[in-house]
Amino acid sequence: MPFPPALTLGPSKRLRHGGDYRAVFDAKMRKSRGPLSGFSRPNGLARYRLGLAVGKSVGNAVERHRAKRLVREAFRQCQHELPRADSGAYDLVVSVRGRCSATLADVQAALTGLAALLHAEWQRRSDRHKGAP
Repeated sequence: MPFPPALTLGPSKRLRHGGDYRAVFDAKMRKSRGPLSGFSRPNGLARYRLGLAVGKSVGNAVERHRAKRLVREAFRQCQHELPRADSGAYDLVVSVRGRCSATLADVQAALTGLAALLHAEWQRRSDRHKGAP
């Protein structure tokens, strides 16, 4: 009987360097869903990698840290349900917009919806480039 996928969020599932963030932002793929805004880029790996960009508009340090914890936990719980490209998964930078009074379930729904929007747009871009001469 196979084991269920691990619901961990170790260093290999995070964006950790400025160059990683820069590459995602330079891909110019941005979508928003609920309280979240996200940027993505295919990474060619078998797993998603998460980066967070939470600005001061979210609130003081306590509120920003709470928003980050919510997004990390939502990602940890739903990482295996997120859509994948043929070439692998995506690097995902998530930003919280404004004050975040959402629950974990709200953030999970927004994160899965955001990942689906970004995946659909990458598929659309890929199909457009395949058809070009």
